[in-house]
Parts: sequence; C-alpha cells; structure tokens
Amino acid sequence: MAKLTPMMQQYMDLKGKYKDCILFFRLGDFYEMFFEDAITASRELEITLTKRDCGQEEKAPMCGVPHHSAETYINKLLEKGYKVAIGEQVEDPKEVKGIVKRDVVRVVTPGTNINPNTLDEKKNNYLMCLYQQEETYGVATVDITTGDFYVTQVDQEKKVLDEVAKFMPSEILYEENITVDVITTIKERYPVVINALEDWYFDSSMCEQKIKDHFNVHNLDGLGLKEYNIGTMVTGALLQYLYEMQKNSLKHITTLYPYTTESYMMLDSFTRRNLELVETLRDKQRVGSLIHVLDKTKTAMGARLLRKWIEQPLLDIESINHRLNTVEILKNQPLLREELRELLQPVYDLERLMGRISYQTANPRDLIAFKQSIEVLPAIEQLIKEVDEQLCHTIYKEMDLLEDVKDLIEASIIEDPPITIKEGHIIKLGYNEGVDTLRKATTQGKQWIAQLEAKEKEKTNIKSLKIKFNKVFGYYIEVTKSYLDLVPEDYVRKQTLANAERYITPELKEMEDTILGAEEKVVALEYDLFVKVRDRIGKEVKRIKKTAKAIATLDVLLSYGYVAERQNYVKPVINDEGIIDIKEGRHPVVEKMINNEMFITNETYLDNAEQRISIITGPNMAGKSTYMRQVALIVLMAQIGSFVPANEANIGIVDRIFTRVGASDDLASGQSTFMVEMTEVANILRNATKNSLIILDEIGRGTSTFDGLSIAWSVVEYISNPSKIGAKTLFATHYHELTELEGKIDGVNNYCIAVKEQGDDIIFLRKIIKGGADQSYGIQVAKLAGVPNEVILRAKDLVNELAQSDITKKIDVGTLLDNEAEKQTQEEVAPTKQISLFEEIETHNIIKELEQIKILEITPMEAFNKLYELQKKLKG
Repeated sequence: MAKLTPMMQQYMDLKGKYKDCILFFRLGDFYEMFFEDAITASRELEITLTKRDCGQEEKAPMCGVPHHSAETYINKLLEKGYKVAIGEQVEDPKEVKGIVKRDVVRVVTPGTNINPNTLDEKKNNYLMCLYQQEETYGVATVDITTGDFYVTQVDQEKKVLDEVAKFMPSEILYEENITVDVITTIKERYPVVINALEDWYFDSSMCEQKIKDHFNVHNLDGLGLKEYNIGTMVTGALLQYLYEMQKNSLKHITTLYPYTTESYMMLDSFTRRNLELVETLRDKQRVGSLIHVLDKTKTAMGARLLRKWIEQPLLDIESINHRLNTVEILKNQPLLREELRELLQPVYDLERLMGRISYQTANPRDLIAFKQSIEVLPAIEQLIKEVDEQLCHTIYKEMDLLEDVKDLIEASIIEDPPITIKEGHIIKLGYNEGVDTLRKATTQGKQWIAQLEAKEKEKTNIKSLKIKFNKVFGYYIEVTKSYLDLVPEDYVRKQTLANAERYITPELKEMEDTILGAEEKVVALEYDLFVKVRDRIGKEVKRIKKTAKAIATLDVLLSYGYVAERQNYVKPVINDEGIIDIKEGRHPVVEKMINNEMFITNETYLDNAEQRISIITGPNMAGKSTYMRQVALIVLMAQIGSFVPANEANIGIVDRIFTRVGASDDLASGQSTFMVEMTEVANILRNATKNSLIILDEIGRGTSTFDGLSIAWSVVEYISNPSKIGAKTLFATHYHELTELEGKIDGVNNYCIAVKEQGDDIIFLRKIIKGGADQSYGIQVAKLAGVPNEVILRAKDLVNELAQSDITKKIDVGTLLDNEAEKQTQEEVAPTKQISLFEEIETHNIIKELEQIKILEITPMEAFNKLYELQKKLKG
C-alpha cells in the first residue's frame, strides 16, 4: 500500500489520539476534515464533500469550513451530540522548513463549550459527573465559563435525578459501573449528551492528588471535602476530564462548593416542570414562566444567579429574612434602587470574562468593556455603604474596586481597539517605549513615501506617477503607459499591466525595508504586550470573581425590589410553625399575562393540625389548578427571598414542594397517561414529610371511576395520617364523594370554586369558598368550548340515564363513614382512620332481593312485611 503524504500522515496520527471526536485540522484559512469525519461533517453541516490526494490510489473524502466562522459549525455539531477536536498549527510557518507541526489545542463538548456567541448568557452551561460506590452517589457539577464548581453526595437514585433536574447540564459523564437505571432514566427525560468514563478516572489517590494540585492545597479538609469521600473521587475525575479536554491551567476555577441536598428546598423534576419555574410546560419557552416575571436584572451574572436562587429555595429563616429585609429597603427607596440599576446597566459579564482570560481567548474589546464595568464600582459602593442591612454590608465588604486593574487597562489599551489581537493598533502611546519608537517609524514612513512620490514626480515630470503598496510586491512606483517615455533608466520594471507599468528603485526598496520591518515588529510587540496585560489581569481572578458574585447578588435583590413595587407584592412573614396563611393571593405569572384584566384573589390557610388538607371541587376551567399552583409559587417565592403577590402572607418553611398536575402519555418509555400519573403519586407518597407542601390535581382520572375514586380516597387517607406523612395538601378532584371525608378524617376540609348558574350556562367566579361542589358542570364546560348543540343535548339525556343507574348514587356514603370503626396501624404510633368504600355486600344482596320480588303476585300485607324485613337488614 502506498504511503500517505506527510500532511495526511500527520492528520492520521492526530486522529488516532482522538478517535471519538471530529477533528478540525487547520490548513491555512480553513479547518479541514478527512475520511469518515468528512463524510459525517458534510452530512450534519450540509456542506460540500470533495476529495483530496492523500498519497494512495483512492483519494480521501474531504470537506472544510473557514476558520473565522468555525465556531458556528462547531456549535451545530455539539447540538447533535458530537465532540470536536481543534487541531492547530503550533509552530510559526516562517521559522519551519517542511511541514508545520500541528496538535490538538482543545476538545469541545457540549459541557465544555466556551464560545459566548453560542451560549445563553442568562443560563449556566453545566457539565456534570456521576459516580457510585455501593449505595452512595457522588455528583460534581461545573460551569467552565464561570468557574462555578459544586459537589455533593446522595444516597438514592431519585436524588441523583433531582440534582440533574436542578442543574440541567448540557453534558453528563458517568463511571461505567453506575446503576443502569439512573442513566436510562436520564436519557429518557433530558436532552443531554451522556458519555461514560473509564474506571481509572475515579482512582482515589489520583483524584485526591489532582484536586490538591489544582487548588494548591496540602490536604482536602480545607476545601470542605472531609466528609465527601465519594464526592472527592467524582470531583477529581471531573477535573481530570477538564484538563484533558481544555489543555490549560483552568486557573479561573478557584473555589469548590461542597453542599448537602438538605440545605435547600428539594424540587423534583415533576414539580419544576409543573410549576413552570424557568420554562413553560408546553413550548419550553421562558415567556410564561416564573423567572420571566422576576427577572429584571441588568447583568448576565445577576440573571444566572436569579435562576440558581429559583432552583434552590432556602430553608434557613435567617438567610431568607436577610434577603427580604434588603428587598424591603430597595422597594421602599425607588430613587436608590433605580440609581443602582442604572449603574449596573453597563457592567460586563465579569465571570465569563475570567473564563475567557483563563482560556486565552479574551480580546482587546473585552478588556475595554471590563474597564468600563469597574469604573462604576466606586459609585455602587458608595450607595450600598449607606444601606443599613446585613446583606448589603456583606455585598459592600465583598466588592473590590479593582482600581489597579482599571489603571492597567487604562494605561495600556486604546479606547476603541480592534477585535483581533494579531494585527496591531491595540497598545496606547506612552505605555511602552518600543511600541512608541516603532509606531513613529511607521508614521514617518508614510510621510517618507509621500515625500518620495512628490520628489519623483518633480524629477521625472510624470504627473500620473503613484507610489502604491500590496502584500505581494510591497511598495512600487506605478506609471501609466502614456508617460513611459519619461521613465528614468534607474527604474527597475517589476510588473506590466494593461494600462501601466510598475517599477522599484533602490531608494524605494530601502525605505520599504525600514517601514515594513517596523510594522511587523510593532504588531508582534503589541501582541506580546497585550498577552502580558491579559495574564496580569488573570492573576487577580479571585478578587474579580468575588466582586462579580457581589454584583450579581445586588442585581438580583434590585430585580426583586423592582418587581415588588411594580406588581404590588408584599413582604411575607416567615415562620417555622407550619402555618401557611395567604390573604388575597394571586398567581404571579397569570396576573402578568392577562394584563389589564382583573385577577380574582383568593385566601389560603393551611397548618399542621385541623387545616392540613383542602379537598377542592368544582368544574374544569374554573381555576382550581391556577389556585393551587399560585399557593405553591407564593411559598417558593417567599423561600427564595422575594416579595409575594398577596395582601398579606405568613409562610411556614416547607422542606419540599410536590406537584401532580396534569399528565400525558410518555410514549418514548412506553408509559400511559395513568402510569405517568401513578409514578408521580408514588414519588410523592414515598418522599413527602410532614413539612412538605403537596399539590394534587385530579388523582385517578386515568382509569375507571371505581378504581380512580378508590385510589384518590386512599391517597387522602395516607397523606392525612401523621404517622405516614401528615403534610399540608391541596387536593383538587371531580370525585364529589371525597367531600364526605370532612369531619371524618382529622385535618380534612372542603373547598370549592364558586360558580354562577344562568339557566343552562355557567359563569366561573374564580373564587375559592368553603364547602364542596355537588356537580362538575362538565356539559356546560363542553358547551363553552363550542361542542355542537346536538352533542350537548344528547349528553344531557345520557347523564340523566346514567345518574339513575349509577351505583354510587345508591350507596349512602355518609352512612358508611359514620359506621366505619377506626383501625390501628402496624406502627402503633398513631391510629389510622381507613374508611371503606366497598364493604357493600349486604346492600347489594338487598338490591337483588328487591329485583326478585314479583310485585303483582303478592298481597299488600306480604309486601308490607317484606319491606319491613328489608329495612331491618339495612339497619343491621
């Protein structure tokens, strides 16, 4: 077989090291791909596939993309789940004879993408790593664009899934031997790229050393990893992966944040989805979500932090109150608030800038934007200094004015620099003597050229004579053909054109060497000086990140204050007594979306005693789901430190919010609507505590009436039992039989949506009132939806027939409830009241006896005696 050409052999050597990547191989102004990579890339990127001689009989498939627009193509491949290895020239072609050495300088994956043009500035781009040892899972998560690095340990598969739902990483790494179910579930639920790592990545001694080397510590206790053995291994493995992919120091990752999942309110994936915290349930859009209402931040850093706060509500009352107290000041002092918000307007994304500095991709305009950002810090500091609240004092102390960094950029970088760093015109005059000297030479050189042109015109009397320049010939004298007879003998012809001739002279050549030498030298010197300035800023990464976090925190609090004033939110009182008392509560998103329409407010009272469970009945579309979600959102908003949409709110801390609102078939995993519903219910019943808030909407609607009613009934009994759960619960249902539970089970109370009837029509009043609804108004809702009148009339006939034969109408549920005795639980902790719906064998027998009586064949006295006998049986 013929040998490959040297260039193709170089390509194949690199490709052999990165077999799982598409290799972008730099050739001149293009990144080229060959063989299988070319076939894949041409298909996925929809670019032309060609062929190139590779030294063998059959040419190699080839395609390529321009280097200046490569990031766009790379991002397309990342979105499709591919890895991309960037192969660059690592030698100066001018200094090398033969083929230029190339090497992979970076591997780009969805979780290691740093291109600001392809990332959402308001959302972190997380990379997550999972590791399991026996029953313990390690979860490490990093955003390499900001340097945020978190690690935790959990003891259940479900808690791993909760962490995935919280961070929503774009890429997940996992150790090959982890439980298969975890990875399978992640693949089914989330649009994330998942890659396995070999087990050597998780070698404990290697991982410990990698962490020590990166954070420059002698032991791990100072990083908070003393109690995180599994967390240590997953952290070390993730760092190892990052070093392999990014091939730089990762110096902007300065802090590791170990945490426990018990530090924050737990929100599972179902609840995050159902409450539409950061995106809508149906179209996955930001508009229509809670974050869209609350996000009036001025900086990208603040927007990302707000999202993090929404995803991680607090459990500590003191920390919540610090946020609320600050928001109160900012709400009540609009002049202070708006002045601070105005000052934040030009503040650059300092967190991601430090990432680009670490990756050596920050350009001169980034530094100017950085300087403009820190110029406003003194004014912000002065205003914050006067605010008498502990959180503001903390922000004040954390904020570094970075005056030395500002002065460095001010002295070194011109005000309006180019975006490129290798074409000069970056460094200010007066910063470096060498730059000043060379730039003066280039400036004077232009004057020399102008003077030489004037002198040659006068000497030769050639009026059209011009001295020009191009990159091929350098400087030259151009004379039109009508003046060729006046050209001196010492002019040396360089090129003939259709209408002119080009010449050089010894004097021009000497001048060219001086000018071009100065231009090349000043460009190279400016590049070196810029890199040094950038590196000096990079050494201040800890100070800059600290300031960035302080600015982000201030930005979120200002956003809270702005929204609170504009939307007429109130400061909630936070308690640890388990009481949720909301006066005239409103749904924060719905009231915003309906604009000028009047939102109907509602009251809510839940506690750990007699008001634990609210059974809510009423027709579809009347507002049950909106009401329940608004309660959950108000509680969540209070625990993230935000004011809430109500006239008054006294909010007891809840450890978890569970929601079961609506369901649809999960065809990908082969689950029906009812199976999805029951999976969510099972999750709630197994994980809720007495301090949780549970939102249940229409349990049991996906199966037969008897099955559904039985399940709903049993769920209420289970939740209401303090020895099982005893959680505060809002339970919406169409099963009116459940209203009989009020007074029979401790803590259960009936509420319904008020409806006004006008003949066959109904008006939804959207108001929650005490008591239970006696019908569902399904036919009226169908009429409102536009169902043809013929169908409506037929439905009315059928509902009357069905009502007469419906066995649930024949069962006296109240009697059953009254006669049912309490049964002791197996735990012997507390009595569990279980009320049977189906102990009806005697009643059924009486019905059969009635059906068998031949009325026309018995006397009145026999009929009377039979009736008396049956009545005695009923009374027991």
